[in-house]
Formats: sequence, structure tokens, C-alpha cells
Amino acid sequence: MPDTQIAPLDRLLSIMEQLRHPKTGCEWDREQTFATIAPYTIEEAYEVADAIERNDIEGLRDELGDLLLQVVFHARMAEEAGQFAFEDVAAAISDKLEARHPHIFGGQAHDGERQTDRWEKLKAAEREAKGATSAMDGIALSLPALMRAEKLQKRAARVGFDWHDPKGPIEKMQEELDELETAETDEERLMEAGDVLFVAVNIVRRYGIAPEDALRASNAKFEKRFRAMEDMASSDGKDLAALPLDEQEHYWQAAKALERGKPT
Repeated sequence: MPDTQIAPLDRLLSIMEQLRHPKTGCEWDREQTFATIAPYTIEEAYEVADAIERNDIEGLRDELGDLLLQVVFHARMAEEAGQFAFEDVAAAISDKLEARHPHIFGGQAHDGERQTDRWEKLKAAEREAKGATSAMDGIALSLPALMRAEKLQKRAARVGFDWHDPKGPIEKMQEELDELETAETDEERLMEAGDVLFVAVNIVRRYGIAPEDALRASNAKFEKRFRAMEDMASSDGKDLAALPLDEQEHYWQAAKALERGKPT
């Protein structure tokens, strides 16, 4: 029976300790390392975001629990290695939050500076204190490529390396498309295709839109329309996959019209 007499977090820490016990623990849990657990940590973070996007509050509670488990798992492995414990993780983030909000916890008057600007300055100071020598330092390699491109560009922009308006990257986009078209090898096409996407991130960012959010929205819109196409074709007794492109386009336009509430 679960022990309901202890605090939920202490209970979770105790469960993880038992699962990792070298003799009586779960075989699978005992075998895990930071590296093997990392993919699950990333997956759980995305499932949290998915629950939020679907406005599934009960699901969000469960997914946050799964994400918390990942933190507890990593902390337990570190504690076993004599590196740090869960309490050290909590203490470190508490120290960081207090340091980054001196107007709340440090008794400093609010200087009117935007929170995001102040936050970035404090983070830059933290990176410098850790020995960072480049504006690019500290951007995680494991980030989704689109999100990492945005962060790289923002860091460069803070030292003035950026176009002044959207016209610059829009013109650059055509240049990159031309280079992609004339690329002769697979390696060249790979690099030029990457350049096209990198410039697209810059264009979107210039309009104050997070590229990752924009692409997620477009993914959802495309999926919804495509499912509608399949349903329409099925209602007409047709297999969408067997239709020529012009007929598929007809269903695509019909799905768009349905989405906008217009008659087809």
C-alpha cells in the first residue's frame, strides 16, 4: 500500500531510491544512465507542451509528473555517483531565480528595463562567470534545429550582427534558393537547403514570431486539412491516394473552404 503519511515529493524520492537499489531494485531502472534517460526527458517535455496545446489540464498534471520523474531520476543517479542530489538541484534553481530577480528578492528598485532584457543580461553575466568566451556559448546542441537556429541568431543580433529590417533576409532567401537550385552534389544540396531554412528562421523572427511556434501551427493546420481531404474523398467513394494531383488539389481547396466556413 502507498505510504500517504509522507509528503508526495519525499515519497517520490523514496520510490526512485528503491527502484535504483543495487540488489532489490528494478533491473531496468538500475541499468539506466544519464545518456539513456536523456531521450525520455526530452520526450516528456514535448508531451507537456502537447497537453498544453490540447488544453488537456488533467493530461498536463500527468505529464508534469512524468517530467518531474525525469528530474528525480537524473538527480538520483548523480547522488549515487557522489556528484549532487535532488536538494542541490532545487537549491541551485532557487539561487538562480533569486539572482535573476533582484528587484523582487534583492531589494533593488525596478529600473524600468524590460524583464526579458534584464533576464538576458543576467544570463550573459552567468555565462561569463562560467568561462564563456563566445556569444554562442551555452546554446544546447540537443535543441530542435529550428529553435537552436533562432537562439543562435538572437545571440548574434545582440552584438549587432543582424539585418536591420526584413528586406535583408528576404533578399538573402532568393540568393539561397538560387544556390540550392544550382547545387551539384548531395553534400552541397544539404548545406544549401540548411541555409534556406536558416534564412527562413531569420525572416520569421523579424516579425516577432517564434519559428518553432509558427511551424507547429502550420503542421497542425496541414494535418487538419489533409484529414478533411481524406474524409471528403472517402465520402465520395474515392481513395485519395489513387487520385491524380489535380483532383487531390480540388479536395485540398474544398478542405480550406470548409475550414473558413465557405460553401464548396
